[in-house]
Amino acid sequence: MPRDGNPTRERILRVAERLMTDQGYSATSVDQVIAEAGSSKGAFFHHFSSKADLAVQVVERYVAADLAHLDAGLDAAAHIADPTARVVAFLRYYEEGADELMSEQSGCLYATVLAEREFTGSEVNDQLAKATRAWRHALVDLLRPALAARRPAHDIDLDALADHLYTTFEGGFILCRTFEDRSAMRAQLRIYRQLVEALLHAG
Repeated sequence: MPRDGNPTRERILRVAERLMTDQGYSATSVDQVIAEAGSSKGAFFHHFSSKADLAVQVVERYVAADLAHLDAGLDAAAHIADPTARVVAFLRYYEEGADELMSEQSGCLYATVLAEREFTGSEVNDQLAKATRAWRHALVDLLRPALAARRPAHDIDLDALADHLYTTFEGGFILCRTFEDRSAMRAQLRIYRQLVEALLHAG
């Protein structure tokens, strides 16, 4: 009976994601991934045609997890009828989960992959852009009804305000590494939530 190769593939992807996040794509070799995954070259090339193919599959896996994280926040706020309270609950979900997030990962794969010029305009870049737009559109859909009754529609660039959550996450990862303090992520998400709350209650 053929052996199920999925556990091996998953182990390689998990190790590759950690290495690429911690040290970058260029600094991560196939041999290093194979060694740390406890695999073999035969097993590696059974699942991945090249290092670049590995990167594509690592990013696809990471994007899927990122979008699941988005869906979890939307689900946590979906039961709230008031549009303003729903936005705040959505943001609080990530603020309250920040410590757990930082215990699971030391950085964001997006930043390290986007630093690689060879991925510019590639399938990898397309995958990252798809995830970022999904976050933007989801938050804009929450923000629009909350802001509608309080401010003129032209007063706020909703796309930019939504994208600022993305930049807060990325900046939070950088601060956590800079100060070697995992609580920096929670602090940055709290500030973003407080700023959005102030905006929603203004006018």
